[in-house]
Amino acid sequence: MGKSAFKPGNMLYPLPAVMVSCQYPGTSDPECSNPALSGRPNILTVAWAGTVCTNPPMLSISVRPERYSYHMIEAAGEFVVNLTTESLVRATDYCGVRSGREVDKFKEMHLTPLVSREVAVPGIAESPVNIECRVRQIMPLGSHNLILADVVAVTIDDAYMDEAGKFHLNDTGLITYSHGEYFLLGKKLGTFGYSVRKDSPGKNGHGGKKGTPGAKRNPVTKGFSAKKGNGDKKGTPGAKQSPVKKRFSGKKETLAKYGQQEKHEKRSK
Repeated sequence: MGKSAFKPGNMLYPLPAVMVSCQYPGTSDPECSNPALSGRPNILTVAWAGTVCTNPPMLSISVRPERYSYHMIEAAGEFVVNLTTESLVRATDYCGVRSGREVDKFKEMHLTPLVSREVAVPGIAESPVNIECRVRQIMPLGSHNLILADVVAVTIDDAYMDEAGKFHLNDTGLITYSHGEYFLLGKKLGTFGYSVRKDSPGKNGHGGKKGTPGAKRNPVTKGFSAKKGNGDKKGTPGAKQSPVKKRFSGKKETLAKYGQQEKHEKRSK
């Protein structure tokens, strides 16, 4: 088997492509030349994101400091990481290639600002998981600055909670980013620790026949199929995003206007 040498570079794929929502803390943003957009929340797509620590819960995102969203995060000291799904793939790409200096990404992508619990920055209601973050440290590294943050709150979509109170994250249709392309997560191959677990019925890690990985996943709720990509064309997922449905009532309160909050660009690459 042959191997070719590549120059040193980032080949750590696949990665989560997350939408990071942010907002300048005030009505007049000095970096925004469009008065109609000044002070409104913005969205940045980031692929350089990862878990850092369990206790206390922490994560990181890496962003180029010249990005429009960077100064918002730096000034506010807060942001929200919103997980992305098949139905959000078009919005995920759009928010990574268009600048918030030019367009209102929430409006253009038919996304709904979601009032956060612990930070002033809104999340994205259409995302199944919203991770509220408070900046702990910013480390200049070169092309990117690494933003280390504490996770201060998490909001999840009740549509993927079963009667026993278990959240079925892997049924939400999560997507990944790999070497310039987006992919939908696919076949289940095992569960954590299955390789050392004693073989017994139901414990071989993949739920199918022994030695046959990849049993079918059972959708948890009726809403699962409705959440899948609604494309402009056949084979092109992610057209208009539907307005937030009743499932967000109660736990997920949306903003009627951008300025009404209870408190107070391409992947960062």
